Amino acid sequence: MSAPSMTKFILKRPWLTRWIIPIAKWEAEAAGYRKLGLRVDDLIPEESDTVMLALKRLPPKEAYDRVFRLRRAFQCSLSHQLLPKDQQTKPEEDYLYLTPIIKQIEQESRERGDLDSMVVSRKKKDKKDKL
Repeated sequence: MSAPSMTKFILKRPWLTRWIIPIAKWEAEAAGYRKLGLRVDDLIPEESDTVMLALKRLPPKEAYDRVFRLRRAFQCSLSHQLLPKDQQTKPEEDYLYLTPIIKQIEQESRERGDLDSMVVSRKKKDKKDKL
């Protein structure tokens, strides 16, 4: 699910940050999902088991809000209209709510895989230990 991220690399370099941030803001606005009332994590496809598990771990209020946003966006899409400005998602409301849960599930999966493949063996006793 997660792709390699350049975020840390970019944020460590102020000159690169000044160049990339306006482009990122323009791209988020040009994507148009905010005009339909969606957040960035609403665009994550629900096809993988990891995302399905993350959706089950969402608090009930957040899960309800997500379904509401998706249905409202679908209705706007069918009617070929955008939401009024006061109902569109503002940049400060567009935060990651599902991605941290997905990363936690992926970390748990990696840890479970490491623990499942671990081989446990007994420590051999020396003759000195017997005396």
